[in-house]
Amino acid sequence: MTRHALLLALSAVLAQAASDFEVVDQAAFQKLFPKGAAVRKIAGDMQFIEGPVWVPEPGGGYLVFSDIPANELKRWDAKGVRTFRAPSGSANGNTLDREGRLLTAEHAGRISRTDRDGTVTTVVDSVEGRKLSSPNDVVVTRDGRIWFTDPPYGLAGRKQETPGNYVYGLDPVKKVITAIVTDMPSPNGLCLSPDEATLFVANSSKPPEIRAYAVSASAPFKGRVFATLDKGIPDGIRCDALGNVWSSSGEGVQIFAASGQRIARILLPESAANLAFGGPTGTTVYMTARTSLYAVDTLVGGANAK
Repeated sequence: MTRHALLLALSAVLAQAASDFEVVDQAAFQKLFPKGAAVRKIAGDMQFIEGPVWVPEPGGGYLVFSDIPANELKRWDAKGVRTFRAPSGSANGNTLDREGRLLTAEHAGRISRTDRDGTVTTVVDSVEGRKLSSPNDVVVTRDGRIWFTDPPYGLAGRKQETPGNYVYGLDPVKKVITAIVTDMPSPNGLCLSPDEATLFVANSSKPPEIRAYAVSASAPFKGRVFATLDKGIPDGIRCDALGNVWSSSGEGVQIFAASGQRIARILLPESAANLAFGGPTGTTVYMTARTSLYAVDTLVGGANAK
């Protein structure tokens, strides 16, 4: 390759990397992404994908995510995409519990657990005798409590039995379920700050905002507006180890500092629905965007990494 051709190739790579981001705070951005970071498409031709979570294994691991219309959980690794579980109960959000087992928010009306041997059990499907609406996303605290959103998006003609669109907390020891957030019209994605003192919840209707709730021993929690999206709505959200909040959005992903100020945008060809930190080092961000799966390397891992 001639020097001129090499310079042209290098310029093309730099231009591609630059076109993948819109930077607001350069200093904060440089703490999150290595030089030359660029978005790459790693899979496509799916229906509407959501709920990515990285499942670590010795020597690597794999990504599990949902294809909601296909009623399927999928698995991605270096060999490509294949079915993980089908039917999935119209699975949406996924996470791992403290023992590394897969927890799934199923629109069919439950939080399920998939053991390492593939056995699937129901963790919770009702509150005070009322069937859950359509659990959307789920997180687990360090002490094993399970928190999940239960909006009506996936009712599919079923009558809503619960009194509202709430975020619930399940005590795994006492087996008690409590409404911990009751003041949000359309709760969707959720995540915890690194110290687990703050619960962030995405409101996926008007206003398109992320709210921050102070975690306390009494419920419901008290919240405040943390950040408002200016393009699209917040859906899946994740907090990194530095306390920044990453939110799916109309143009891809928006990243907010702990103060709520926007740091940058990751620009994707499709609107993103969710994201997750993962990969062998925990510093790759995987983004589910409509029909395709994208990834970008970072300098930071996710908060509350197990």
